[in-house]
Amino acid sequence: MSNSTDMLIIGAGFSGLTMALEARKRGISDITILEKAGDIGGTWRENTYPGVACDIPSHLYSMATHLNPHWSRAYAGGAEIQAYLQNVARTEGLYKLCRFHQALRSARWDGAQWQVETMDGQRWSARFLVSAIGALHLPRRPDIPGACDFAGPSFHSAEWDHNTALQDKRVAVIGTGASAVQFVPEIAKTAQQVTIFQRSAPYVLPRPDGPIAPWVRQLYHHLPILPRIRRHLIYMLYEFRHGVFRGEPRAVAFAMKMWQRTMDQAISDPALKQALTPDYAIGCKRILSSNDWYPALARHNVRVVPHGVALIDPHHITATDGTRAEADILIWGTGFHVTDMVERLSITGAEGLTLRQAWADGMEANLGTAIAGFPNFFMLLGPHTGLGHNSVVLMIEAQVGHIGRVLTAMQQKGLRSVEADTAKQAEFTREMQDRHANSIWQAGGCTSWYQDAQGRNTTLWPGTVSEFRKRMAQSGLEQYHTVTEKGGESR
Repeated sequence: MSNSTDMLIIGAGFSGLTMALEARKRGISDITILEKAGDIGGTWRENTYPGVACDIPSHLYSMATHLNPHWSRAYAGGAEIQAYLQNVARTEGLYKLCRFHQALRSARWDGAQWQVETMDGQRWSARFLVSAIGALHLPRRPDIPGACDFAGPSFHSAEWDHNTALQDKRVAVIGTGASAVQFVPEIAKTAQQVTIFQRSAPYVLPRPDGPIAPWVRQLYHHLPILPRIRRHLIYMLYEFRHGVFRGEPRAVAFAMKMWQRTMDQAISDPALKQALTPDYAIGCKRILSSNDWYPALARHNVRVVPHGVALIDPHHITATDGTRAEADILIWGTGFHVTDMVERLSITGAEGLTLRQAWADGMEANLGTAIAGFPNFFMLLGPHTGLGHNSVVLMIEAQVGHIGRVLTAMQQKGLRSVEADTAKQAEFTREMQDRHANSIWQAGGCTSWYQDAQGRNTTLWPGTVSEFRKRMAQSGLEQYHTVTEKGGESR
């Protein structure tokens, strides 16, 4: 089956929906969104584990064009965010653009169009191709000897088995990342025993969460300027958090004081405190937020093993120091494939250049958005667009706004295709690595999922969101190699 469209968007999460709205505003009416699952939502459709929530305040973690006055909490749960996205899609008629259960198999540029094939054999031809697949959707499980031999239920937090009852069971949890920090306090309420294998302790700070009073929501509904003001104030507050990552002494001292006080209020056992104290500088790894994590670890039925896992057998998990724990259920809280996602993307650009070849030395994309050798291809939340301090929705909006302006300029100048200028991309990549070289993420004494196999940080934007937004707003066709409708080229 062969289909054609002007713009093909891969993924129906925040990125894909925001891109579709912008493209439509720019006059592209024939838009198709391919979604591997049966509904929109991305991360918030996939992750349904107990306690799942966003660690960015609700009013900031939403589209600027579709503010939601009805958020029920300061920090929304996953189901509420999913419902918000569904409402945006329904209101804007985006569901009719979606083709569900259509996972990408391959995409190839034929010199004029993108030729795309899905896993079930459908074929699409599109002038523009946009990757909106995000980074947190391919669960990662470390290769641990004996993992396949475990006798009980075993699942990743992003593939939660809701048919498995945890009540009165011995549960082993591998990993102490963002997901584990949220689901462990929930499962500890009913499980007989929760044993957590912690390879590296996280910094976990409190957050000012709580319900938003109904009268406040009504006020926001009738006076839309108020949630917009709230959003801006939260944005500015979170921009100040970047000082921690820049190593500003006062910002670091304040964050460390908050962390220490939070742990001290919940944990009294000196040995447990020592086990929960990170051995790297704050900010080197993702700073997590929770009001329940440390109290949960103080429960009588929760045990922290401060070591990674060496071996798994049918009924036991063995740590690298030899500590052994019996388990009926095994839950992997081990994050996602991020820097190695190229291995799962079969995309071929101009002159047969594959994305795997283009990224053989690491992920690169000019402004995190376009890749040299890949005409009319854009990537949302690509290399160097992740954040450690603010809302990635802001980054998506900045990228989408830039792409929209490029699309308009292409129409005005009669351009057939654009691709990232090779020299501009190389310059941007050098700048990113230079700025990261002495950053907290590289020099803070840790390894993290921000880094690729060579130890380079190819994930995060090193500056503030304000800087990125300004840069994207000021960037246009000068960043691209262009081809006119008549085949003429320019740089």
